[in-house]
Amino acid sequence: MIRIGIVGGTGYTGVELLRLLAQHPEVQVVAITSRGDAGIPVATMFPSLRRRVNLKFEDPAKANLRNCDLVFFATPNGVAMEQAPALLDAGVRVIDLAADFRIKNVAEWERWYGMRHASPEWVEKAVYGLPEYHRAAVRNARLVANPGCYPTAVQLGFMPLVEAGLVETDQLIADAKSGVSGAGRKAEIATLFAEAADNFKAYAVSGHRHLPEIQQGLSTMAGHPVGLTFVPHLTPLIRGIHATLYARIKGEADFQQLFEQCYGGEAFVDILPPGSHPDTRSVRAANVCRIAVHRPQGGNVLVVLSVIDNLVKGAAGQAVQNMNIMFGLPETEGLAQLAVLP
Repeated sequence: MIRIGIVGGTGYTGVELLRLLAQHPEVQVVAITSRGDAGIPVATMFPSLRRRVNLKFEDPAKANLRNCDLVFFATPNGVAMEQAPALLDAGVRVIDLAADFRIKNVAEWERWYGMRHASPEWVEKAVYGLPEYHRAAVRNARLVANPGCYPTAVQLGFMPLVEAGLVETDQLIADAKSGVSGAGRKAEIATLFAEAADNFKAYAVSGHRHLPEIQQGLSTMAGHPVGLTFVPHLTPLIRGIHATLYARIKGEADFQQLFEQCYGGEAFVDILPPGSHPDTRSVRAANVCRIAVHRPQGGNVLVVLSVIDNLVKGAAGQAVQNMNIMFGLPETEGLAQLAVLP
């Protein structure tokens, strides 16, 4: 059994990790930390985990995380860069669900996240954990930077096109919408029920923290820098991301076939039939990205629709997928859950 620790087990991604790992046949969660809730049984805070998770939250300073095979950091930005290096030096493998190790340009990261990076030497060593593109590197990684939710939906939607060089990459557009759980489990005016319900708005139009992450990934795929306009929106949903992606065509191809061939062997990317319109509830609680490809009026702009559950394929599910790859397990192990309807 793989011995697992979770740092930061009280947020939405933390409890989603617990939900998935509690059903995983090859792992044993041995430690869950929370500085503010140490000593409280996990199932007291999250009754959905009763009779499945019998641990108590521990103070991270006292938890025996070095006895784990792998530790997940489901913490705010800035925590893993302080705490992960000691575990890595002790031989523990780490998956960080925050942004601490995603952006290779440390100065760029510091500019977007507003803090000095505590362990820049590990940034270069970290593997960006988008399995559909970096699977081979993830397999041997000691430290995996789990992608953000918006970056997952956007990169998977654009990947076949930019890799093939079939679209203009200087003016890509990503118009993305997210449910309120993407903001995390915290008290914040913008995500209060009375503020978010019956409402729909764009935010961070001048620049969102996920923009440099998406540009870095797409530039790697394209082999040169890309230009991207990324506009996120907050929707009155709990879960889900819907990304509508626009790209100007510069080379003719059977685009439906291109996507089907690119993702034909992928367990967690589903290319829908021509004319489909994926919705967020078709992926709710499932580790899958559903994609549809459109060419409106046969014109020169391609429209790609990409949907994920931000807490699963956009966070905890993708982290478990990366764990499976790192330990040589079937990639689908513990991730066979179907989407929840209605």
